[in-house]
Amino acid sequence: MGLRVLGVDPGLTRCGVGVVEVDARRRATLVAVDVVRTAPTMPLEERLLLVARGVEALVDEHRPDAMAVERVFAQANVRTVMGTAQVSGLVLRAAAERGIPVALHTPSEVKAAVTGYGSADKAQVGAMVARLLGLAEAPRPADAADALALAICHAWRRGVPPTAAAGAGGPTPAQRAWRDAEKSARAPRLGA
Repeated sequence: MGLRVLGVDPGLTRCGVGVVEVDARRRATLVAVDVVRTAPTMPLEERLLLVARGVEALVDEHRPDAMAVERVFAQANVRTVMGTAQVSGLVLRAAAERGIPVALHTPSEVKAAVTGYGSADKAQVGAMVARLLGLAEAPRPADAADALALAICHAWRRGVPPTAAAGAGGPTPAQRAWRDAEKSARAPRLGA
């Protein structure tokens, strides 16, 4: 039995949603991927309702064990940050309402998890997501690939249930690089 994770790359115009199943050997399999879209010309409340319903429908259809959402970070464009934060709140509410554990991951955390490099660009993330899931090409638009990367990141970080982990192989090279980067970030620095 694996771990099913639904990842969300929150956005008001394009909200990426990806579902993966990760087995005891840390192999990820694509379950579903979608992008919920809204038109910028729609009233804000209608856009939020449309995104909420789209995400909730995917959650109810795929019944994930956990959800992972990209952590909102500061940006110069306040409108973009506001829309992202509003969508994140809707996703967190949907998870809480269904009793699904949810985690927030930063973009650099997700990049490090799937590529081994916390500053990877979108093309590198998309290529690794395709490779990890055995896809012929990266899911498009990038919001879809980012949502899948979030789901993979969370599954690898959380791990599969103990019963499923029996006989599991070791971490992947990307997972080792991520673990090493986290240890280095937590290590005390001289003169600090």
